[in-house]
Amino acid sequence: MDAVVRDEIAAASPQFPIEPGYPERDAVWGKVERNVEAVRADLEHIMRDLHANPEEAFQEFHAQAVIAKVLEGQGFVVKQGAHGVETALRAEWQSDDFDPSTHPTVAVMSEYDALPGIGHACGHNVIAASGVGGFLGAVGSGSGRIVFLGTPAEEGHTGKEYMIRGGMLDGVDCAVMIHPFCYDLVSHAWTGRRSLTATFTGVAAHASMQPYMGRNALDAATLAYQAMGLLRQQMPPSDRLHAIISDGGARASIIPETATLSLYVRSLYTETLMDLSKRIDDILTGAALMTGTGVDVQWDNHPMSLPVRNNETLAARWGATQQARGREVLPGGILPDSQAASTDFGNVSQLVPGIHPLVKIAPEGTALHTTKFADAAITPAAMDGVIDSAVGLGQVIADVLNDPVLLQRAREEFEAAGGAISVEALLDEA
Repeated sequence: MDAVVRDEIAAASPQFPIEPGYPERDAVWGKVERNVEAVRADLEHIMRDLHANPEEAFQEFHAQAVIAKVLEGQGFVVKQGAHGVETALRAEWQSDDFDPSTHPTVAVMSEYDALPGIGHACGHNVIAASGVGGFLGAVGSGSGRIVFLGTPAEEGHTGKEYMIRGGMLDGVDCAVMIHPFCYDLVSHAWTGRRSLTATFTGVAAHASMQPYMGRNALDAATLAYQAMGLLRQQMPPSDRLHAIISDGGARASIIPETATLSLYVRSLYTETLMDLSKRIDDILTGAALMTGTGVDVQWDNHPMSLPVRNNETLAARWGATQQARGREVLPGGILPDSQAASTDFGNVSQLVPGIHPLVKIAPEGTALHTTKFADAAITPAAMDGVIDSAVGLGQVIADVLNDPVLLQRAREEFEAAGGAISVEALLDEA
């Protein structure tokens, strides 16, 4: 972030409203803070243990056990393998007077998978501890139900979408989670993402004696790759294509019979994500036609992740909680949309109102998915982030339970933005 721009933002001191509020808010927020402080040691244990024992997507058995033990130690029944995913978790609390027809249900989510080779370079150990803390912090704070969801396999996969299909969001009114970063932001752009592989099939031939008898699959892959590069001029600045030729033939003396492209397609909006997908399909078909080859296109080895639809109503309340913690919280839109990654929380946020704020645990400018960020995820600043995040999540949950106007406004905003959109519906319309 440009230093001058940042100084101007800081001088403006953006304020986040707490409206309409409710009379008991100060007391409720204080109770959440005390609840979180009471489990500080447990939260630090989760953060440190997971960092020391990183596990990749769908292999998070140790992390699952660590989190389950903490929740069970607090008296909760924990369902492991929840919603059809083996390393997922679910625990619930509800008030004695809970009535699903009149009281809200809020989901708070934790992630805990790591990256190959560089461990918790995305700080999911911090996310895990923060989600647990937010859940435990909000217990007893109002009338309603709170659901803790341990959601594995975010990195390169779409664990939450599998859980959604297994009923994870049934009866849920809104969902909250955090992500660590190098700035405090109430919201940021997160693109939708689709993966695909395209395998071109031609005819092998001796590259010197009879090249004219062949149909070059590598030529097709190369044409498609180049066409995608040309397409970028007409793509919105925030859209992204990343492609590699993962198979280009066996030997230089043989016209390649097969060649494979692997790629990601990303966009900030569901409509442009699907439009870009169609354009890629056309490129692949065209490359096959030009070279006399065939092409087999396989989309979504794992379900697509959708863009995050941030709920500004709930995000403003998050901003207020973090300002109360003494953090310099910046509004959404400060960082350019071109600095966007992807997350499967987008699938959640397209089905229910949700927030996915960023919490500073690393020096400004520290990039996610680097060893420097992995190092930052085990520092005192990371632990400060865990506590502040847990308190903030717990206070937002408590406000939803106690302030029906807040949830009503969040719902109205969500419906005005298009209402619920599922992966299946998008694919049916494509």
